[in-house]
Amino acid sequence: MTLRRQLLLAALLTAAVGAAGCSTISRINPFHGGGDKNKETAEGQRISIVQQDEVLAPADALKGVDFALPAPAQVADWPLPGGSQEQSMENVSAGANLSVAWRESIGQGSNKAIHVMAPPVAASGRVYTMDGEAGVEARDERTGALVWRVNLRPNDNRRDREGFGGGVAFADGKLFVTSGYRFVAAVDAATGKTIWRTRTDEPIHAAPTVAGGRVMAVALDNSLLTFDAASGAAGWTYQALSESARILASSSPAVSGDTVVASFGSGELVALRVANGNDLWDDALSRASPTSSLSEIRDIAGRPVIYRGDVYAVSHSGVFSATDLRTGQSRWTLPVVGVSSPLPAGDVVYVVAKDGTLVCASRETGQVFWVRDLNEGFKPRKVGGFWGIGSHRELKPIWTGPLLADNRLLIASSNGELVAVNAKTGEVQKRVALGAPALIGPIAAGDMVYVVTDNAQLIALR
Repeated sequence: MTLRRQLLLAALLTAAVGAAGCSTISRINPFHGGGDKNKETAEGQRISIVQQDEVLAPADALKGVDFALPAPAQVADWPLPGGSQEQSMENVSAGANLSVAWRESIGQGSNKAIHVMAPPVAASGRVYTMDGEAGVEARDERTGALVWRVNLRPNDNRRDREGFGGGVAFADGKLFVTSGYRFVAAVDAATGKTIWRTRTDEPIHAAPTVAGGRVMAVALDNSLLTFDAASGAAGWTYQALSESARILASSSPAVSGDTVVASFGSGELVALRVANGNDLWDDALSRASPTSSLSEIRDIAGRPVIYRGDVYAVSHSGVFSATDLRTGQSRWTLPVVGVSSPLPAGDVVYVVAKDGTLVCASRETGQVFWVRDLNEGFKPRKVGGFWGIGSHRELKPIWTGPLLADNRLLIASSNGELVAVNAKTGEVQKRVALGAPALIGPIAAGDMVYVVTDNAQLIALR
């Protein structure tokens, strides 16, 4: 297993960094034009040609300042990857003890060509999952018993040997499915029987969002596709900028009223009318870093989140932003490199950076309350190989989430661990061994927390 091509990046970094690195060096090279040719440097004088990236730190003005969180409340259903059409859930009451209630295999796990990328969803007492080969299951939330299973992978898929990814969403008694095998489908959530199925020109690596009678999903070519939820007929589309350098993930749109907000591999954050796709506003979450050519990968892989009139999103290029939903005006930005969805709740918003930094910031100002390094104390070691031959250095764990449950932030990791962090202080309160890497954030329904691991295990924690 390659942990989704070395944790979402190795499939593209060689080519992308090679191309991006040359242009980056060209821009920061002081001898590449634009300089003062008459200016000379004294012997021995050291001149810095790059500026160090900003470092996040708690704001002095917030030291000792408390903030409010919503009271924990149990939710019966979690129908979309982010829990709601806004891709936003506040403080749920679930997983009180984080003890394993049951675990079941949901099908094909990740390998060199296949990747488990679909977050689970839950509704009407069932939890729905999708494995790495378009195998969809419904299981009883309390016991894990299989209710039905259907394999939606096309028979003629020779050109889609790596048609991984996709996801599921629940609405109106139907389960809507998107897939890297180039299709969108609706199945009866009670029986698994296919209601309709529509082919797409491009793979879809993320789950759909269902709102206003439409199924909306972002395809691999950076287009937002829409379909009629009743018939599967194709509707309007929106084409963002093309981007070849991206990570092995994609995001689901967020909807509030008649506005849908989608993010793309180009780093674009776009607001459109749900009814007709008319463009309302767009923004680019990109930030060139002179110290890292990886900032040229601008992908917004985490879902944008709509909360109390603002849109929160984070890009791989290093921009974490709060944007006014109505006007598209940026309220604030922070230098965070992320591939997961932010979590706004009450007075604050949380985000997990790619390097394992957990940030708690003010929703209003973006000032930082606290920062926690989830990889604190990590010491890389050589793994694999035989007697040291062919071994490689262990990668830093990547963390995904968070889920706010009973005033704790639940965050899963690529090293097979789920941690519970105090949402007020950032202190780690509990660690749970999952037994396998987890690259998909946890969800909650009833009093249970559900996690899907990279080897296609569905784990229920009560």
